[in-house]
Amino acid sequence: MFTLIPFYSQLIRKSRTRKMPLKLAVAVFLVALLVVNTVAESPYRFYEFNVTYGTISPLGVKQKGILINGQFPGPDIYSVTNDNVIINVFNYLDEPFLISWNGIQNRRNSFQDGVWGTTCPIPPGKNFTYVLQVKDQIGSFYYFPSTAFHKAAGGFGGFRILSRPGIPVPFPEPAGDFTVLIGDWYKSNHTYLKSILDRNHKLPFVDGILINGQGRNGASFTVEQGKTYRLRICNVGLEHSLNFRIQDHKMTLVEVEGTHTMQEIYSSLDVHVGQCYSVLFTADQAPKDFYIVASNRFSSILIDTTAVLHYSNSNQQVSGFPPGGPTIEIGWSLNQARSIRTNLSASGPRPNPQGSYHYGMINTTRTIRLANSAGQVNGKQRYAVNSVSFVPTDTPLKLVDYFKIGGFTVGNIPDAPPGGGIHLDTSVLQTDYRTFIEIVFENKEGIMQSWHLNGYAFWVVGMDGGKWTPASRNQYNLRDAVSRSTTQVYPKSWTAIYIALDNVGLWNLRSEFWARQYLGQQLYMNVYTESTSLRDVYPIPINALLCGKVAGRHKRPL
Repeated sequence: MFTLIPFYSQLIRKSRTRKMPLKLAVAVFLVALLVVNTVAESPYRFYEFNVTYGTISPLGVKQKGILINGQFPGPDIYSVTNDNVIINVFNYLDEPFLISWNGIQNRRNSFQDGVWGTTCPIPPGKNFTYVLQVKDQIGSFYYFPSTAFHKAAGGFGGFRILSRPGIPVPFPEPAGDFTVLIGDWYKSNHTYLKSILDRNHKLPFVDGILINGQGRNGASFTVEQGKTYRLRICNVGLEHSLNFRIQDHKMTLVEVEGTHTMQEIYSSLDVHVGQCYSVLFTADQAPKDFYIVASNRFSSILIDTTAVLHYSNSNQQVSGFPPGGPTIEIGWSLNQARSIRTNLSASGPRPNPQGSYHYGMINTTRTIRLANSAGQVNGKQRYAVNSVSFVPTDTPLKLVDYFKIGGFTVGNIPDAPPGGGIHLDTSVLQTDYRTFIEIVFENKEGIMQSWHLNGYAFWVVGMDGGKWTPASRNQYNLRDAVSRSTTQVYPKSWTAIYIALDNVGLWNLRSEFWARQYLGQQLYMNVYTESTSLRDVYPIPINALLCGKVAGRHKRPL
């Protein structure tokens, strides 16, 4: 795999140094690609992202937003299982920038993960060519900026992976397929919000909710009466779980972050921060316009926003109040989460049923309990996992290890909450390649939490209120739990997951409550094997060596 990537990187380098025009470099590469594809290498798809600032006003107030190719949100990435996706990102901001690919597994190649622990940010005026292979994946995902609280300014977009031709999908092809990015939003610029966090203070309550980068009734989706459509709904926000609903229409859940699900019907759906769902709905009502609603959950302050579902033969605009939804009911949401199960008879990325991997019959070799907490360190607000509040090194961890620079200790976070106060450290959890482990997220706080693990999908085997004990395993779903990359943990509750550690590398495990992540509620999981340590099967991209103590260290020619 990636046999053409060194050649492609060389051409891009020559184009940057003006030894070869970029268009000519791409043309030369495409000719080589035609030759390589004759020996059945997976197809290549090319994207160029130009990242700039621009004026946006989604809530009626002008502010500085981050645009991708002049768009807010950015363009969708379309791909098919096993495609090689080449994304050349040019940073025209005035500060370093990184994009991460939420849910894309980057098999054995965490240098492409787009987070601070694995690669250097792209300096202003420079570019970075991401090389991703969506190996054995299908489903609905998204990308977002991972550095400097840029997520509060935009820079996000949808990322879909379609099934290969000939692989059966457990529902008829819909008449249309829409990306729906929902999320909470501030009217303040991200630089102001970052300055609050940099002083180690809490952020104020959000100002509103957006649907596809627009406020109330700004986004619109046109459908034809009688036809069925797919919505890929992702919560790309900063903090709040959101409830999603369509006035007078039912939704059939069909996919969750790469897993085909049992086709349960819902009138509304809770989408927690970082999560993606695919639903089908049929335009089976009288020809008029209907509200699409996203509203926050589990908060005493209620906010919502609307988009418009427009029937192509409509003669009546939306009017009146949008339909209400659940507000603070935890039990309702917990029961809905438990109802989401894997469709064991459906094919996944390969032509075999998803249920062929019997995760419930495998003995776990280790249990790791991770508890979130909040507190003060030296009079400043911090957030922690097992009492460790993450602080980044000046050089990405993977590069620190590769060049033996030192500066952090692998295994410096305990397997269970130790109690006591919060302390600062660069937390790296040591795990072993090809083991099967259990992680229990424990949330003793009265807030909603959402956790994401880069590089992996895991089985969400159980969740409940109260304190987790070994006896809690008696209620685990060991047959058809959904496999995904982001899970919620309800207030004063726990969630348990099973993971097969089959993806060597260094992977970010983080709270999706973004202010908490920024102030320390994250860690890195080192999936270790003696033959590779923190290294991957692919060499370090030279344009990843741009920061800290590794700047300019070229270990190999392009």
